[in-house]
Amino acid sequence: MGLDQILALLQTALELGLISSLTVLALFLSYSMLNVCDLSTDGCFTLGAVVGAAVAISGHPYLSIPAAMLAGVASGFITAILQTKMGVNSLLAGIIVNTGLYSVNIAIMGGSSILNMNKADTVFTAVKSALSKINLSEQYKLVVAAAAVIIIAVLLGLFLKTRLGLAIRATGDNPDMVRSSSINPVFTTIIGLCVANSFTALSGCLLAQAQKSVNIDIGGGMVTIALASLLIGNVFLGKKKMPLRIAGMVLGAFVFRLVYTIALRFNMPAFMLKLVSSVIVVAAISIPYIKQQLPL
Repeated sequence: MGLDQILALLQTALELGLISSLTVLALFLSYSMLNVCDLSTDGCFTLGAVVGAAVAISGHPYLSIPAAMLAGVASGFITAILQTKMGVNSLLAGIIVNTGLYSVNIAIMGGSSILNMNKADTVFTAVKSALSKINLSEQYKLVVAAAAVIIIAVLLGLFLKTRLGLAIRATGDNPDMVRSSSINPVFTTIIGLCVANSFTALSGCLLAQAQKSVNIDIGGGMVTIALASLLIGNVFLGKKKMPLRIAGMVLGAFVFRLVYTIALRFNMPAFMLKLVSSVIVVAAISIPYIKQQLPL
């Protein structure tokens, strides 16, 4: 493998890692901070992809980003309401929303299972055109993905330092203490899931526009990928301060995608990639435990 091939492989892994890291940050907020297992990730990711694609195809590439994020907020709101107001278990609530979103996504796609954006302008094509003036047009996907991740990571870090952000973290740590402190855990749960799902939808929107197409299965397995990336990030920077923990989520997504990309480069069958995901999740969970059990 030549140097050019290695650099191309790393760039591909970095592009996909940055885009999927937004979903990892969503899981970091809902699972690590709020202590809620949200299994609607796959459907919400697809929702962001199809809404973003539909808006871009209609001629509004820049509106596709906020539109996708608002769709994610709506998905998170429904999931939160099921948990907090209707007594539905968090796992079951995620499954219910994920199932319902399949029909919603098909409806948004006009009854089709595929949307093609080859002739549509996207945020990526606009950036590519701008970068062509300085001979960086080949890095346009990387620039867009990096900009999105930096903005979201900084905003998330700042948000978690606010009173509301601290209340969300406290809700995940000790909901009984939160209630005794006159903080409404229902409100913090709703806000946390709405914000988290907006990140997931943004991730789906960017992936769809980067690929110039979207199919109904684009979000399949995203919850596993995000969980694996989160666990990898925790192995590297899980016990550090909040900014480094957030950076660890991005690093975990890159490492996971790098493994994926290498597997594809060596002609591993596509149907084996979900097994690779499962093995990575098991390894990320078990290795720290095994280390603790080994004699010093």
